[in-house]
Amino acid sequence: MITSASLAGIAPEPQARRAHPLMLTALQKVMVPLGAIAFDVLFWNQEVGLNLALYTLLVVGLTLLGLTRHAAQRKSVGFWTTLAGTLLSAALVVWLGSGAARLACVISLVLFLGYRNQPQLRLVASALLTALGSVTLALPGLLPYLRLPHGGSAGWARTRFYGRVLVLPLVILAVFHVLFSLGSPQYAELSNQLFGKIGEWLGQLLASVSVPHLLFFLLGLGLTIGALVIVPYHYFLDQESRFGEFVRRQRDRVASLAVRHPDFSTKKFRTLDLRKEYIAAVAVFGLVNVLLLVVNGLDIKLLWFGFTPRQGFNLTQFVHEGTYVLILSILVAMGIVLWFFRRNLNFYRKGLPALRWGATVWVVQNVVLVISVGLRNYYYILHTGLAYKRIGVYGFLLLTLFGLGTVLLKIWQRRSAFSLVRLNGWATYAVLLLLAAGNWEVWITRYNLQPRFEELDLGFLLAMPERMLPELAAREAVLDGMTRIIVIDESGYGETKFTPAEAHRLVKQRLARWQEAYPRYHTWQSWTYAEAQAYEQLYGPVPATKTP
Repeated sequence: MITSASLAGIAPEPQARRAHPLMLTALQKVMVPLGAIAFDVLFWNQEVGLNLALYTLLVVGLTLLGLTRHAAQRKSVGFWTTLAGTLLSAALVVWLGSGAARLACVISLVLFLGYRNQPQLRLVASALLTALGSVTLALPGLLPYLRLPHGGSAGWARTRFYGRVLVLPLVILAVFHVLFSLGSPQYAELSNQLFGKIGEWLGQLLASVSVPHLLFFLLGLGLTIGALVIVPYHYFLDQESRFGEFVRRQRDRVASLAVRHPDFSTKKFRTLDLRKEYIAAVAVFGLVNVLLLVVNGLDIKLLWFGFTPRQGFNLTQFVHEGTYVLILSILVAMGIVLWFFRRNLNFYRKGLPALRWGATVWVVQNVVLVISVGLRNYYYILHTGLAYKRIGVYGFLLLTLFGLGTVLLKIWQRRSAFSLVRLNGWATYAVLLLLAAGNWEVWITRYNLQPRFEELDLGFLLAMPERMLPELAAREAVLDGMTRIIVIDESGYGETKFTPAEAHRLVKQRLARWQEAYPRYHTWQSWTYAEAQAYEQLYGPVPATKTP
């Protein structure tokens, strides 16, 4: 995609942007309105599926057209990484259509546009904010295009020019159409059929126009402008230029605190030197290591070898309270390490080896704590079933392990906090793509409907996307062995108990509703492979008489 920056060379100041419209290329002038129309056709009154992938590919394709004039993008790892992530997540949307895949697709596209704007960016968050900042400049810059042209001789000359170019050919076309209609009955019949179809289409179009639809079209126009018109936005790149990958030694500002004595006219200072800060760090790491050793010892004894909940043991409270508190303690521990190793204490040669080993032992003990949290989560899944939050906990623990690894890099390689944010930002994006690749609803249904479980939250399964219904129908017989089947109210507090017979009735109703709704309301725009396969597996091919 060719941007205004490629024409102007240097982006104008914000004041100039408000005074003058952005210079659009011929391709942009055509594709912005067409993209808005495509957005309306793809998404209006539609669920998300193939439409999101098609719109994403449209934006990506037009963006790649401008790469020939921007050699810098070819050297940007972030640009090509997010491009691959965008294409992968778009394919996952078509394949699975899960909420995680949709979220990953949208975030990947925004990150891709951010790196398209400033390929030298290093932080994932900066790329995200840069893309959003470009939109705030692109939309006001295109407002002058919506105004009517000013009067005067130049405006009148332009009107006459376009009148000759556009109106005269239409007049000549109309004359020949009348002549051909009079001379050829077959042409007259064909043209009448064509104009009849156009009239029907215009009638349907006018009938579908409404205030919500108009607002939706304007939303699509704004999103298309933000995606296709890239205005250089340097703020976050300038902010990143202030930070480096490694800690540098600083004088008179970091480990020394100078306070002027009020009783003397000359400058006297009271210094908090590195030695005192070193003693404080050693005391913290030493004491908390001992405390954490006790906690880890108890967890290893209780959880690691042969854990079995005793009669009356509240496993839910044990897992929920323990998991949240331990995760918070791990985050606090990481923050303390970052605080002590933020500046000149990294260069305190006398005590640096002991300090590093003490911090390393603390990090390793936090890794043991992460494993204990993972075991708590595992036992909860083993005895009560699988849920979204349980999967999310493992995703968070995976990021925590990676974060602890980057803390070790900071300790031994003097990495800066900026470097850790950069690495963990990319790790978060990778975990998002990993979660997007999972068919979680099918796996949850398959796991929870096992004969060994005596309790089931049936409402949780019935509220899932329809692609899991074949698994629910195939394992429906398991409901007969359940002793407690519940459906939680919409408020999230109350619950209703059902007998196995009533549960079978709810499942049959859910299957019947989808069998009726899918052919009527699911169109090609919202098509996904997993959902189409699920319907065909249950009911056979979709009827050809399907209407949106």
